[in-house]
Amino acid sequence: MIYVYLAQGFEEVEAITPIDMLRRAEKKVITVGVGDNLIVSSHGIPVVADTIAQEAPLTDELEMIILPGGMPGTLNLEKSEFVQAAIDFCMEKNITIGAICAAPSILGHKGLLKGRKAVCYTGFEAQLEGAVTGSEAVAVDGNIITARGAGAAMKFALALVERAVSKAESDRQSKAVLCD
Repeated sequence: MIYVYLAQGFEEVEAITPIDMLRRAEKKVITVGVGDNLIVSSHGIPVVADTIAQEAPLTDELEMIILPGGMPGTLNLEKSEFVQAAIDFCMEKNITIGAICAAPSILGHKGLLKGRKAVCYTGFEAQLEGAVTGSEAVAVDGNIITARGAGAAMKFALALVERAVSKAESDRQSKAVLCD
């Protein structure tokens, strides 16, 4: 089971692309609303989440969490005690955390990127406290996968599919949607 946390003001492409690609790969993806199940994106698109954060259990069935960026979505994710608990749970259990755009700053503020390769939206690098930052679209280091922004959403999604399923499935998905 994979949780994609959606907070008011999330970036649509950064959330929907991973959801789509992971579901195509036949993974169970659950959208989790932070604060409510009706979430409005950063560009005014309403989305109804499958569940709400306080009803999304942190169990051994959890394979991955995904934190889309966007503003003020990233700030709203970071303020959520439920998102913070999910991050802590994933770090304790070595479960994959995907964060894109501004959302890697949440991990940086928690000190989770020290000595790790990480990328983010341009201008947020200083908030990735202690990270080894680069300019690639996606960075994978241990159980953390980060990406730069909406333009990197497909590469991010394919990296998540590779982690959740396999490189072969990621390659198959890439070819199927004409990314090759």
